[in-house]
Amino acid sequence: MTRPFVKMNGAGNDFVVVNALETPFSPTADQARAIADRETGEGCDQLIALEPSDRADAFMRVWNADGGVVETCGNALRCVGWMLLQSSGKAEVLIDTLGGPTTAWRAEGRGRVGSGGPEGPTTTAHIKVDMGAPRLDWAQIPLDEEMDTRGIELQVGPIDDPVLHTPGAVSMGNPHVVFFMDRAPNDAFVRGTGSLIEHHPRFPEGVNVGFAHVIAPDHIRLRVWERGAGLTRACGTGACAALVAAARRGLTGRAATIEVDGGELRVEWDEATDHVFMTGPVEVERTGTLKV
Repeated sequence: MTRPFVKMNGAGNDFVVVNALETPFSPTADQARAIADRETGEGCDQLIALEPSDRADAFMRVWNADGGVVETCGNALRCVGWMLLQSSGKAEVLIDTLGGPTTAWRAEGRGRVGSGGPEGPTTTAHIKVDMGAPRLDWAQIPLDEEMDTRGIELQVGPIDDPVLHTPGAVSMGNPHVVFFMDRAPNDAFVRGTGSLIEHHPRFPEGVNVGFAHVIAPDHIRLRVWERGAGLTRACGTGACAALVAAARRGLTGRAATIEVDGGELRVEWDEATDHVFMTGPVEVERTGTLKV
């Protein structure tokens, strides 16, 4: 069986998106890994399926590059939001996920259609999503035992001279831990440390690992090792988690530009509603067909 797909990215975090609103799409973990493979498959950080929902415009299911199903993905929510806004003509759409529902709408006055490459035009837009309230209790993240999530008991390196220590922990529908550093780390450090922390027993469900350098009270440089996907060019939920973790420690205000490898995301933690709002780019790269 063949299935059409759309290849998209949000600030460089890329996805293969399949419309399963009418015809079910249920790849095995092996099939999801094969699709995500950058050498022999289509190549992506996550595989996304749009499914019917009885309480939202669609349900977004997410497979990481390792074939595992995860709760949600912030950059994918913007991509899916753009697709649903385009197809429905609505001013806003509601997307359900395993991590909870999210509302998406267009960021005013932003977006373009470019000339693209040999495969056709590229479309770039800016989409804003309501990521909901951060989950800050240790059991919500979850951690293996009760502790203050503003700075949890975890360190990397020797006990008497750790390289990293006391990161913040936040769930944005999926678990995140955020280390604060005086500079952005290189690829080797992110891969080595991220892969070590991802499956640490402190995190019963694994964890996404952020490395944040606070440049100014409204500017964070962030690199993320994603659970099940590795080093990616952007992580939307990671950007939200970094802003929340930084604000809780007084390192930033409640709004900041998050600079990731693939571009910039704007994150705001609204004091009145306690919700986190993220705005960033969406790009349509190409279309194709899967043999699944």
